[in-house]
Amino acid sequence: MDYVPNTDRDRAEMLQAIGAESVDALFEELLASVPEHLRHPEFNLPSGMSEPEVRQLLAALAAKNVSLDRCPCFLGAGAYRHYTPSVVNAVISRNEFYTSYTPYQPELSQGLLQSIYEYQSLVCTLLGMDVSNASMYDGATALAEAVLMACNVTGRGTIVVPDDVPPEWIQVIHSYTLGQGLTVRQVRTWALQDGVLVRRPRAVLEALDADTACVVVQNPSYFGWVVDPSGLAEAVHAAGALLVASCADPVALGLLAAPGEYGADIAVAEGQSLGTALNFGGPRVGLFACREQFVRLMPGRIAGMTVDREGRRGFVLTLQTREQHIRRERATSNICTNEALVALAASVYLAYMGPQGLRRVAELCYHKAHYLAEQIARVPGFALASPEPFFHEFVVRCPAPAAAVNRLLLQEGIIGGYDLGRYAPELANYSLWCATELTTRDEIDRAVQALAAVSERLAVRA
Repeated sequence: MDYVPNTDRDRAEMLQAIGAESVDALFEELLASVPEHLRHPEFNLPSGMSEPEVRQLLAALAAKNVSLDRCPCFLGAGAYRHYTPSVVNAVISRNEFYTSYTPYQPELSQGLLQSIYEYQSLVCTLLGMDVSNASMYDGATALAEAVLMACNVTGRGTIVVPDDVPPEWIQVIHSYTLGQGLTVRQVRTWALQDGVLVRRPRAVLEALDADTACVVVQNPSYFGWVVDPSGLAEAVHAAGALLVASCADPVALGLLAAPGEYGADIAVAEGQSLGTALNFGGPRVGLFACREQFVRLMPGRIAGMTVDREGRRGFVLTLQTREQHIRRERATSNICTNEALVALAASVYLAYMGPQGLRRVAELCYHKAHYLAEQIARVPGFALASPEPFFHEFVVRCPAPAAAVNRLLLQEGIIGGYDLGRYAPELANYSLWCATELTTRDEIDRAVQALAAVSERLAVRA
């Protein structure tokens, strides 16, 4: 089927209007640069397939992938496999949500606007902040928007970022700040001492100066460490800067203090863990909240609740700081969509789980990860690489490069930890292991047995 809508008559009328004899004549100069034998090639394609044949072919291709339904997986590093209750997909699959677009017309989008309003309320509760926007693309863009907002609030130009923030998020910050005259000061917050990974908690505060707009704190850190943020906000505020709190897995907030409780001014998080599958990396949703005093400089949009002249409750987009709206050149951000469908999934997940449910999931993650860590530490050649407390991720020192260990594990049908050599060359023999509430004891025991076998194979090779 030809999907070009123009008929021969349409083409003839257009050619006549522009004064060209033919399409070839229109593109004569361009066609002259294309060799004759390439201008109208004949493609030797196989004949079409029936629908059942296509399904069989695609199923065979899909079977070549390593599926998390068939293989135990211990990867984390910013993307987490959590259980999604059936109610989440049941709600977001409804036509009024699944097919809706940006709610520019409040009178036609009351249901969607109310869902965004409820999402904002839940995010404020989760992060312990005053006001939330309608969401960002993902955690990385939320953090980048947060540091830009801090620069706008303070009028300063230096952003202090610890390198235990996910590296992809730091790359997005660099992309956002490129060409804006801002400085991203990346601080090394860890060190290797006799093979042990140790944290340098004072490094960030030592990087403060008179031009610092904000300091980012990642909790849990990229290495899985639970950071003690007490006193951090006071030190940052004393320097005239803002504290931006970041979290890659907000399930941890079922156990840890919310950013608002330790004095953060802006809080962001990646919402993928809240009711959204891994989905090969997307789509995701970025949680973004701040203190009420900064609301007019917050990026994105906010849904508000009001009453009409007859006293009936209604919802409307309250603040929109984008350039295409009233702000124009005074816009604080040009970020577009708010990932409303994924934000709705997070809302349904949080409402369904409630505080007790979220805490229970966090407890399961914590205890399963610590059981996994205890078992790995008993395998000859492997050891826990850091004494720091952790939530559901931890660093393991391997007897060989982590990439080689992972290849051997994959031969046993197990997806091992994240190879930290991709993060820093000096960590080539270190991997980041993760467990969630979906990780079973059988999977852990199987992985530990496979690691023991890997250790033996590596010892024989040595």
